[in-house]
Amino acid sequence: MSAIPTRLRRSSRDRVLVTPEGIALPVTVASRGARAGALMLDLVLIFLLILGSTMALFSIAGGASAFMREIESDTAAGHVLQFIFIVWIVVLFLFRNAYFLFFELGPRGATPGKRMAGIRIAARDGGRLSAEMVIARNLLRDVELFLPLVFLASAGVDSGAAWLAATGWFLIFMLFPMFNRDGLRAGDIIAGSWVLERPRRKLEAAMTVARGAEPAVAAAQRKYHFEEAELSVYGEYELQALERVLRDKRHQSVESVYQTIAAKIGRNDGWNDERRFLEAYYTQLRARLEAGMRMGRRKADKFSDEG
Repeated sequence: MSAIPTRLRRSSRDRVLVTPEGIALPVTVASRGARAGALMLDLVLIFLLILGSTMALFSIAGGASAFMREIESDTAAGHVLQFIFIVWIVVLFLFRNAYFLFFELGPRGATPGKRMAGIRIAARDGGRLSAEMVIARNLLRDVELFLPLVFLASAGVDSGAAWLAATGWFLIFMLFPMFNRDGLRAGDIIAGSWVLERPRRKLEAAMTVARGAEPAVAAAQRKYHFEEAELSVYGEYELQALERVLRDKRHQSVESVYQTIAAKIGRNDGWNDERRFLEAYYTQLRARLEAGMRMGRRKADKFSDEG
């Protein structure tokens, strides 16, 4: 199971995500309002991009047509206009489909609208968000949104049964997230993805150990030292996850995370001292990531290259 109940849940949208390594991470499912707002922001941005591209192509078409008339070549002018019209059709297709794919396949896993809403897509099994998942969930958007809207616009209220069928189609998919507790679209169910909250906090402000742990961290720093190769394994996402585990103070989670990290970096000197080992690793990894940020380098997660 990718999400399991927990008595420590703070709200109805809190979940526990179990990664393929067996690490239990607390996450928060994005609200339906945040998802709807993000979609509206993205659609407005797509409309503005289409509008700007259309105006630019019309300007090019007008200039090309005027030039061809001056040289008295109406046939060539017709070919140029046909070519520009084809380019316009391709631009519309790309903005409608490639826009979501381009941004959600990126390291942030979020379109500009999702980033402004503080949410991102993630794999429900805790693994890496694959290209197949992103493509599947976005291909379903045509079935969920664009096709029923086209049918609604073409059928019209006067068409009776056709209009009612198109309206029913649209409402079924639009209301689908209301009838499952994780607010999943049909595309999310097919792709195995969900949308999670991603608080918009700076790395320096987000990743701090509680004051009560500072003496233990200082002691751990003196005892444990990690090489560059050991710290370069993980990025900001894993650092935030490690911080949540340390804050929760659940021994079982600490031990599980210790075993995963120790196996990953080839260390076993933290046995029976797992918390101090993890606090030392957290502190040194945080210092490394913050130093990289000051130099303009970021590592979003363990799958990303620094740059």
